Amino acid sequence: MADTSHGPASFWTQADALLRKNLTFQKRNIKQNIRLVSFPILLCLLLVLVQTLVNHELDKPENRCGCICIDTDGDGKCEKVCALKYSTLEQGASCPIPDPPQWPPLLQVPAPNHRAVISSVIPYTDLPNESCKRTGSCPVTMLFTGKNQTLGEVLAGNMFRSNFTLNSSDTLDNLASSVSGSESMPENSNFLDPAFYSDLPIYNVQSQCSQNPISSVPINISSIQMQQEVRCVQGLHLWRNSSSEVNSELYKGYKKGNSERKINEILAAYDFSNSNGNNFNVSIWYNSTFKNDTGSGPIALLRLPRLVNLASNAYLEFLQGSGTDMLFEFVKEMPKPESKLRLDFSSLLGTLFFTWVILQLFPVVLTSLVYEKQQKLRIMMKMHGLGDGPYWMISYTYFLTVSSIYMLCFVIFGSLIGLKFFTMNEYSIQFIFYFIYINLQISLAFLVAAMFSDVKTSTVIGYIFVFGSGLLGGFLFQFFVQDTSFPRGWIIVLELYPGFSLYRGLYEFAQYAFNGNYMGTDGMRWGDLSDSNNGMREVFIIMVVEWFLVLLFAYYVDQAVSSGTGKGTFFCLQRFRKKKLSSFKMRSLRRQGSKVSIEMEKPDVGQEREKVEKLLLDSDTTHAVICDNLKKVYSGRDGNPEKFAVRGLSLALSRGECFGMLGPNGAGKTSFINMMIGLTKSTSGTAYVQGLDIQTQMDEIYTSMGVCPQHDLLWETLTGREHLLFYGRLKNLKGSALIQAVEESLKSVNLFYGGVADKQAGKYSGGMKRRLSVAISLIGDPKVVYMDEPSTGLDPASRNNLWNVVKRAKQDRAIILTTHSMEEAEVLCDRLGVFVDGSLQCIGNPKELKARYGGSYVFTMTTSSNHEEEVENLVRRLSPNANKIYYLSGTQKFELPKQEVRIADVFESVENAKQRFTVFAWGLADTTLEDVFIKVALEAQASNVLT
Repeated sequence: MADTSHGPASFWTQADALLRKNLTFQKRNIKQNIRLVSFPILLCLLLVLVQTLVNHELDKPENRCGCICIDTDGDGKCEKVCALKYSTLEQGASCPIPDPPQWPPLLQVPAPNHRAVISSVIPYTDLPNESCKRTGSCPVTMLFTGKNQTLGEVLAGNMFRSNFTLNSSDTLDNLASSVSGSESMPENSNFLDPAFYSDLPIYNVQSQCSQNPISSVPINISSIQMQQEVRCVQGLHLWRNSSSEVNSELYKGYKKGNSERKINEILAAYDFSNSNGNNFNVSIWYNSTFKNDTGSGPIALLRLPRLVNLASNAYLEFLQGSGTDMLFEFVKEMPKPESKLRLDFSSLLGTLFFTWVILQLFPVVLTSLVYEKQQKLRIMMKMHGLGDGPYWMISYTYFLTVSSIYMLCFVIFGSLIGLKFFTMNEYSIQFIFYFIYINLQISLAFLVAAMFSDVKTSTVIGYIFVFGSGLLGGFLFQFFVQDTSFPRGWIIVLELYPGFSLYRGLYEFAQYAFNGNYMGTDGMRWGDLSDSNNGMREVFIIMVVEWFLVLLFAYYVDQAVSSGTGKGTFFCLQRFRKKKLSSFKMRSLRRQGSKVSIEMEKPDVGQEREKVEKLLLDSDTTHAVICDNLKKVYSGRDGNPEKFAVRGLSLALSRGECFGMLGPNGAGKTSFINMMIGLTKSTSGTAYVQGLDIQTQMDEIYTSMGVCPQHDLLWETLTGREHLLFYGRLKNLKGSALIQAVEESLKSVNLFYGGVADKQAGKYSGGMKRRLSVAISLIGDPKVVYMDEPSTGLDPASRNNLWNVVKRAKQDRAIILTTHSMEEAEVLCDRLGVFVDGSLQCIGNPKELKARYGGSYVFTMTTSSNHEEEVENLVRRLSPNANKIYYLSGTQKFELPKQEVRIADVFESVENAKQRFTVFAWGLADTTLEDVFIKVALEAQASNVLT
């Protein structure tokens, strides 16, 4: 591991390292990528299959325009002729109609049980009584108002005939000259009005009906003759004093306020305003409740011409007398050629389905980001020198590339199989729309990822967003878009939600494709964006603005709370702090102003604290790590008190020194390491690494730091070699130096031979992963290395090999190592510190600690139970101050102070004792490091209990 770096890696070197790693990772997940791309392809194939089946049904003879074989030129040979007159009503829609039929103009007449009557909501006494609904004899009501009531009454009276008789020989002409209507909803049709082929009657509105109000008359529709029921209904015209009264009555009457919610509809209403003999000014209220499902507007407008004609005729009769009439004979559709029955399912169903297709990229990006966060891979990369700028640039570009390829495959495949949704609309508009949205979606994923730390939770939320957005768009948002009375401003507000802006754009594509395919025109073109009914332009503006705002906010949140320790909400205001060694003096001066109270501190620990204070005052640069009264306190929860994980640690480490931290579980060792590597923030105090403050300069510290965490943080699909290549590039290793460093690292931890280096890390054993983590921490010649229990799970041979690696590595760097192995601590560490309950209890090299806390021999002897007292007397003669520390079934263990005992005397006493009684076993041992550790830990715990 004799690799040498050349300073911190540049922005582009870091970006290159991350890009190479991502490409390798992507290559290993090729099956997952195929599954991802196959979803929209399968959906397109499904739509084509459904389209084929539907077209097959529509092409059947019974669904085509009716045909007959006739001899057109008298040569005895028949020719096939297809026309409307040979067709059924179902077939007529596809027939050529060069001369559409004429239909009498009709009113939209309320059904008998919906007509306005007296109620608690509408208390006008001139309305009929509610009892008429039981007999079906309720009149239809028109409301009138204006400045001149006399004129209004005259005009209202001129609208309804006193009597009218239908002539069965020419029914349609008779209806055209009468005031007729239907409760049937109008439709868009070239040759049929549903009023004449439904089971509902035609209503003839008169001022007074005769004794036989119901009749049945024949009506010819092309070659088909039908019987149509015609009913007389009384027309009631009522005066109101103002337009506001009319408005109120219409509003209150539409839905009754009680629980029965009965409908009380008015036929129409007129405001003649300031009309007189020289001026005709009229406003008309009409029922526009019924909407066209295609979104082309209120189809009740087809019933409106008769209302205008009634007012015009009434005014003309007022001026010219009763013999004058403005005849309104018919309404007529435009001619049309023969049309092939086709339903474009990609346009009808595509808005919802394609919304799901595009949105499914969101949980893919989100879970990838949260996975790196959950597995601590993001912070692991950062701790080895990867800056936030390269990470954001490469990650964003990476997801944008994947999303773009996904969308290109989707659009290209959909176009190749002939889906009108893609082929009818201009591709440049589609490209810009999809490009902007996937950028917005990726930015949104970065923002949402900052709020989650668990992949399963984020996956659930991601797919709720996918399906919820599609369903809400299809069943709620689309209804508002099609409702022309719904305020456009509120539509824009709804489109601020990214799922709805996507849905609106796809909806516009679908409408233009469907109408273009149906009418034989083009789909959406750039010129269509200026259409007031086209919402694509506002969607473009909303998505572009949201893209930049969401991206900036996501980066801010990431810097504030998600990047390792987080920089705080107002980190932007902290850029003007002094960074280098001058901060040592500033820190020490602040410390001089406040006295630190230390209770019952051991002399060696106190000496270390004094050493730290002196180093801070002298701005010393020879020590790689200086901890200055570092503390970590976890706040209490659920009624529990605060937890002191680290209590005022002061420590100084020089270059070339390996410092070992010993302590029982929960002593605070890992909390200390986490503060030093930036995983958590200290509650108070600070530490300096290479002269840089861990509170404010962790980004600079990361460039010269190596970490072997307690748990292995690895990509399961990357090999050991690929891990080291990635982290080596982050440490600015390039070319042959990088290759050599990687090979030496693999050899040093015994992962080079047997193909192990090129095996995916997910297939490594626990010990192999541990060795790889150690190699990662040391590659690139970091100046400070943290190893949290590096030999955990290793066999004796591998552990011994790892110790040799660490020994060689500590020559010019500081290493902080935590371990539970006393043997490892004694072999590797130049100095040791025993941690108990968050406090440093003692510090020194292994020999000093054993001399200081272990100044005694341990004497052990095993005899029969009859001679136990003789053994104890023997020990007392050797050392009056001996202390029995163990006794069980004849085996006794004593501590003998070294200053009272000579080893030769012990051997002589044992030989004499063997002559008097049987000695099964005996032994004399010096104090071990484990004994020191146990003694210090027990004393500290006893002291904490007393205090």
